[in-house]
Amino acid sequence: MRYLRDFLTNAVIGGVLVVFPIYLAVLLLLKGMQTVGALVRPFASLLPAAIPAAELLSLVLVLLVCAVVGVAVRTRTGQVARERFEKAFFGRLPGYALFRSLTQQLAGRSEGSAWKPALVELEDALVPAFIVEELDDGRYTIFVPSVPTPLAGAVYVLARERVHPIDVPFTQAVKSVSQWGSGAKDLVAAMQPRAAS
Repeated sequence: MRYLRDFLTNAVIGGVLVVFPIYLAVLLLLKGMQTVGALVRPFASLLPAAIPAAELLSLVLVLLVCAVVGVAVRTRTGQVARERFEKAFFGRLPGYALFRSLTQQLAGRSEGSAWKPALVELEDALVPAFIVEELDDGRYTIFVPSVPTPLAGAVYVLARERVHPIDVPFTQAVKSVSQWGSGAKDLVAAMQPRAAS
């Protein structure tokens, strides 16, 4: 029964993380179309009444604005402006920086050593995990994902000797977790040897 409850909980969380951004994007698109509706109404009246011209022109205008912003963000000035905007507005949201780092890692855009895959010693086992940060005293903050949903889990602060970085891509470690441990032998094989002290 507990297995079924955990499976359903993880399935719901995984579904929400996929559906929620799509829902927000559609909601923002519809709101944007409503906002520019007054701007396109004079042009829409020039087209035949059988065509939903106001809605189509609103959609085209909103998508055009999105395309212009997308191109602008790819420039150096646009990237600086985006980073400032993120820090000013989203940086204050709890967990935003961590979630952003995770999604960038999942997309294959690595940011330095953030979320480095590792195997950690918990009790008498090696557990797949991710190194979130290194503390000043040499310990690590570790995120241990739950199976099969790698976006949920637990956070530990562990001594360096209990943390074994592994030389695999982030996506390979996530795949192993989401597939109930299938491929864990490759994670163990990639465990970096500890330097002799």
